[in-house]
Amino acid sequence: MQYLMAVTTVSSRQEAQAIAKQIMDLRLAACIHISEVESFYYWEGQLQQEPEFRLLFKTTAAQYAALETAIKAHHPYELPAIYAIALDQVETAYGHWIDTNVTSEHT
Repeated sequence: MQYLMAVTTVSSRQEAQAIAKQIMDLRLAACIHISEVESFYYWEGQLQQEPEFRLLFKTTAAQYAALETAIKAHHPYELPAIYAIALDQVETAYGHWIDTNVTSEHT
């Protein structure tokens, strides 16, 4: 099984928690971490500096498309950053836990 850590950011803790709850209800991630970050980026030609909340979703490669679709459906940004990082090494028992907690009914 291939495991991923998918990532997105939103502007408030409440938005992050709402997306996390929706994704967990769909069983598209085994675990979601929310952390506060400071982001610098260009938007419409202007440099932005804002606090954001990063969500890290632990999931399987098989569920990524469904996860991405669900994030987009609930994301408040016009152009959300949604991407995944492949996890090359995952401890066997932890990988089994991810498998057990991510369902395949959405594929």
